[in-house]
Amino acid sequence: METNNTAATAIQNEISQTEEKKAPAAPGMPLLILAIVLAALSVFALVKGASIMNANAFARTDAVSSQTGAVLIAVFCVIWAFICFIMPGLRILKPNEAFVLTIFGKYYGSLKGAGFYFVNPFAVATGPRGQEQAIAAQKRAAWQIAAGASGAQQQKTQPVSRKISLKAMTLNNEKQKINDLMGNPIEIGIVVIWRVVNTAKAVFSVDDYEAFLSTQCDSALRNIVRLYPYDVPGEEDELSLRGSSQEISEKLKAAIQEKLDVAGIEIMEARITHLAYSPEIAAAMLQRQQASAIVDARTLIVKGAVGMVEQALRELSDNGIVDLDEERKAAMVSNLLVVLCGNKDAQPIVNSGSLY
Repeated sequence: METNNTAATAIQNEISQTEEKKAPAAPGMPLLILAIVLAALSVFALVKGASIMNANAFARTDAVSSQTGAVLIAVFCVIWAFICFIMPGLRILKPNEAFVLTIFGKYYGSLKGAGFYFVNPFAVATGPRGQEQAIAAQKRAAWQIAAGASGAQQQKTQPVSRKISLKAMTLNNEKQKINDLMGNPIEIGIVVIWRVVNTAKAVFSVDDYEAFLSTQCDSALRNIVRLYPYDVPGEEDELSLRGSSQEISEKLKAAIQEKLDVAGIEIMEARITHLAYSPEIAAAMLQRQQASAIVDARTLIVKGAVGMVEQALRELSDNGIVDLDEERKAAMVSNLLVVLCGNKDAQPIVNSGSLY
């Protein structure tokens, strides 16, 4: 029983670590103004204390003056120690940015909203592994340059921040070769519009949420493509990758979102940007499509020709223009079908004799 309670407590602690909460914060501008005022006072105290100590060094005055100078210098040290203590707690956030803060390894809260804030000076901003590795690499390069290490190359790199972007971002993965429902290899590419909605899950639930997103998009795309054919011949209602792009996009979005709930990421849109047969079968598939198009066109032509012949025979009979027996009707139908369904223009032949 005690073991079960311990396991339940551990699970509850793990869940609480990934549930986003607001970090306690105060406006940062008053503290910044206070720090500036204290810095000015500390400089005055330092100058005053130094002058008193200097005067005592050349003129023997009472001990009270010496103590006053020492106190003023001590005040300078205390003020600057206080300023150095509160300065790490000042944080600036731009619109659609957030800080994930931890204190001694425990989740403290997420700071969101544009502004200038003051948080607990012991709170440390934490980012995904990719950001941490980039920041560590920058620090190593800075130490090498500062130490004058041989072979250290100064490269201009973009500064890396531990801020979490809440903006809508685009993931455009490379084209993939996947077999469709019929086993035909196709090349397909997608673009995914996404954003972070739970900063705690994005940082603590997965190692690197951007890499996790890319992997899950590739996996979901393969699972969806294998369920549908590239194209459906005729006018069937079956879904296909080429003819049902909107429906396929919705299913793809739902499949990706299901995998990314654990990372606190919202999929805003997922759509196909590239769809084509693989080069090794593209020529054969083109011939098949051309043959299918020819068959469909011929079917439509024959259907229309039969209707025209039927209408012509009916009007000739109804208007009493000519009375044809079954043999002559068959000959007329044959001639009209040849003319209407032929690939080339008909060559007229004038019959100067009798029909019989």
